[in-house]
Amino acid sequence: MLPSPSSPRDKHCKCCPPPPPPPPPPPPPCNKHRKCRPTCRKRICIGLILLIIILLLRVILQPTKPRFILQDATVFAFNVSSPNILTSTIQVTFYSRNPNDHIGIYYDRLDVYALYRDQQITLRTNIPRTYQGHKESDVWSPYVLGNCVPIAPYNGLALSNDQANGNVLVWIKIDGRVRWKVGTFISGKYHLYVKCPAYLTFGNPNTGIVVGNAVKYQLVQRCSVTV
Repeated sequence: MLPSPSSPRDKHCKCCPPPPPPPPPPPPPCNKHRKCRPTCRKRICIGLILLIIILLLRVILQPTKPRFILQDATVFAFNVSSPNILTSTIQVTFYSRNPNDHIGIYYDRLDVYALYRDQQITLRTNIPRTYQGHKESDVWSPYVLGNCVPIAPYNGLALSNDQANGNVLVWIKIDGRVRWKVGTFISGKYHLYVKCPAYLTFGNPNTGIVVGNAVKYQLVQRCSVTV
């Protein structure tokens, strides 16, 4: 009996290599998340603990904003020329006190300038950085000045009228940044806004003290403070 001829399919199967083994399954993705979960939980717990400590310190210690008093203002120049140009040189004296028993204050930046009817009329003068301990006080006497500063026409007219009447209200402002210190803990920076009224009288020699070519006004005005 003759052997049956092999089919093309059999020849093809004999020549083909065996199929490659299937690739290994990928690792389960949850292992990575399981490793990260303890670390994330620790970070969240530490953050919550720090937040609770800060809130407790703020509630228990109750930090009080510093107090400012504008003691005096010495006017060297305050002249309005046409058209609506103001030249002024004023030395102001501030008294500042930290009323807190257990909290110190870092004054990181303090800029002093003068306003008339909400318009800035002098350049900003910087007070050097300083630290104010518990119940401590400081006195600063910066100069604020502006040379040929243009002012709004309506402010120029109002200022001329105020000078003619003998009374000019100038606001002395302080813009700055402060930080609180409790033990070794130092807080972040907070905005400090101080606004003090300075009543300047002209034409009456009895309201000021003549000091050389300047007039010194004793004010002792309490300032509004916002932190």
